[in-house]
Amino acid sequence: MTEKKKTHDALFVQRVKEKGRYAFGNGLYLQVTATGSKSWLFRYTLNGKAHEMGMGAYVPPSKNDIKLDKELPLTEAKAKALEWKRLLKQGIDPLTTRDKEERKKRLAEARGITFQQCAERYIDAHKDSWRNAKHIQQWENTLKTYAYPVMGKLPVQDIDVTLVLKVIEPIWSKKTETANRLRGRIEMVLDWASAREYRSGENPARWRGKLESLLPHRNKQQKVKHHPALPYAKVNEFINALDNQIGDAPLATKLVIYTATRTSEVIGARWSEFDLKAAIWTIPANRIKGEIEHRIPLSAPALEILKQLHKTKRTDFVFHGRKAGKHMSNNALLMLRRRMGYADKKANNHITIHGFRSSFRDWAAEQTAFPREIAEACLA
Repeated sequence: MTEKKKTHDALFVQRVKEKGRYAFGNGLYLQVTATGSKSWLFRYTLNGKAHEMGMGAYVPPSKNDIKLDKELPLTEAKAKALEWKRLLKQGIDPLTTRDKEERKKRLAEARGITFQQCAERYIDAHKDSWRNAKHIQQWENTLKTYAYPVMGKLPVQDIDVTLVLKVIEPIWSKKTETANRLRGRIEMVLDWASAREYRSGENPARWRGKLESLLPHRNKQQKVKHHPALPYAKVNEFINALDNQIGDAPLATKLVIYTATRTSEVIGARWSEFDLKAAIWTIPANRIKGEIEHRIPLSAPALEILKQLHKTKRTDFVFHGRKAGKHMSNNALLMLRRRMGYADKKANNHITIHGFRSSFRDWAAEQTAFPREIAEACLA
């Protein structure tokens, strides 16, 4: 590129269109490309080695009101070049100095990021790995309802124990489960922010060694509500009663009982998860609450149900719903219990399908010699 040694004024900078480099003194050059775009360069020699630094684009006077980052008018470009020339006289590399300043600026901007911005980015980064849309909605709703009004607009670096308590304490005794989940979500967002270097220091939402000494333990605040369950001695009677019911709902209920699984795991089961020859059901991690693949050996009664259903297989879902591409709904199992007289909350025999997991756990503890860990592993 042709280099023009003569110095020029602001009017020249505005009008020049010819391709080349134009000197302005103190190592400052205006670079004009073949397309007419203009930018500033600073050229210097340090320790016998030539260097060039890009300084940003030239801004015509008419654009000064909307100047973008790294866009410089002539006066600012000259001032920068003079500053760097002085650094050179002290043996300081202006390129290294500029890079340090830019890193400091980026760090300052990063640490100005708000808690809400961090939370939204955390959700966006993790939502594809979460099980369903409801989980995402719960994350968004609890933060929006309780956390954002208190600290959403504050820099994430400034979030401390006082602010976390201000969010959690008002609902800790009334909505303990919600408050604890909210605390965990705030903790994860702050951990993410620390990993991104948006904040430093301890996590003020951590329970152990932090909030546990400031809040009553949640077990003392809230009594655990167990799912109503049948005593294991009466489960066989219930299974026999299912034989008098029609449709797939009784079969789904039986499979829940025989495998000690959750309702969602049974009604969402796909044929691709089963190896009927090996009598193994492998539930993938994304359908398990603990997010770890779960393999279940199928008992003879469970295998018989599956073989029966396989003969009339219509979709990949073992228990298909009324709508194409959908599995059976939870409501089908609820209606079944109502027909059988097991869904009246005022009755002594009111149960939930989930309660059969509790029945299994009691049976394993009282009627078998297997270690507790084995029973818990069966429940995934």
